[in-house]
Amino acid sequence: MKSHDTVRRKLKEFGLAYPEAHGKSPWPGHDDLAVRNKTFAYLNAAGEPLSISCKLPLTGQMALTLPFATPTGYGLGKSGWVTATFGAKEAPPLDLLKDWIDESYRVQAPKKLVATLPDDPRRPATGTGRRRARG
Repeated sequence: MKSHDTVRRKLKEFGLAYPEAHGKSPWPGHDDLAVRNKTFAYLNAAGEPLSISCKLPLTGQMALTLPFATPTGYGLGKSGWVTATFGAKEAPPLDLLKDWIDESYRVQAPKKLVATLPDDPRRPATGTGRRRARG
């Protein structure tokens, strides 16, 4: 469990570094991440095997092919939320889960805050130099 608590702490630190991100604990056993009170990552409390849920509109279908991933309960899976749950002896993939937090923040945060971030590598670059066809 200690390694899960270390990963959880690193994920929380990573998520809190985003503009206007803050912690949120709406229910016992939760230690969530939010932006302007809108949750972008549901994390379970320390002392238990790691569980995290993020909204993944771009990579969710791929994420669901992973053995530790399932659609999030309470109907959230229908809106693109994916939950990763790890057994006590499993090593959570820190970098992948940071990518999930990044994707979820970008979809949940106001556009003005997202605009302050570097370009999202999952999305095609804007301003590609293409010109509109003249008709």
